[in-house]
Amino acid sequence: MRIATWNVNSITARLPRLLAWLESSGTDALCVQETKCTDEQFPREQLRELGYESAVNADGRWNGVALISRVGLEDVTSGLPGDPGYDGRTEPRAIAATCGPVRLWSVYVPNGREVGHDHYAYKLRWLEALRSAVAEDAAGERPFAVLGDYNVAPADEDVYDRSLFEGSTHVTEPERAALAALRDTGLSDVVPRPLKYEHPYTYWDYRQLCFPKNRGMRIDLVYGNAPLAGAVKDAYVDREERKGKGASDHAPVVVDLDI
Repeated sequence: MRIATWNVNSITARLPRLLAWLESSGTDALCVQETKCTDEQFPREQLRELGYESAVNADGRWNGVALISRVGLEDVTSGLPGDPGYDGRTEPRAIAATCGPVRLWSVYVPNGREVGHDHYAYKLRWLEALRSAVAEDAAGERPFAVLGDYNVAPADEDVYDRSLFEGSTHVTEPERAALAALRDTGLSDVVPRPLKYEHPYTYWDYRQLCFPKNRGMRIDLVYGNAPLAGAVKDAYVDREERKGKGASDHAPVVVDLDI
């Protein structure tokens, strides 16, 4: 079975690339983030023509998540239980479903904006709510994973130059401690291999030629429980999808399972 996660940075803008990638990659279940569309605008019919079902949590703003599967889509949970919300509203940042033999969450963790900002505190509360929501599945016997854009680099080697991020979000100890607490529920980091260069970055800013200079970050993560992590045959960053006109600023992370 092949599962993947991809922050598409607008599914409408990326739809031709997404459809072509699904056909060429043979992905069975894809976790999508940053759909930037309403539920009604989500391209269910185009995906259905390729044999994929969709579960969507989106409201047309800057967030939005989805699960796309050709191996079944059952027991959908839309939204994060215990979501702390921000500025008086709950944002569409999480969705879960059972896809064939595996249970998957697609998550888009809040950015945090600046250390000390209300959004940074919200980010930490949101990660704590995620930890509580997934703890039972993480410790269970069914293959389970939380995939998505975590907006946190787990370690210094997951950013191209740690010194440039001093005092910024994505690399602070409280954020990394929140990831460690999430892993402590029974999850492990399925680290992909890079298709080029030494480090498996998953995100490169559009500005300052970050992609051709490989000034990236590894913030799109796959956290799997023991039954899923033990079934991993391969994992890689599909860096080719970050190339060319109309690309997202994130690349898909692909995981092959012996399930």
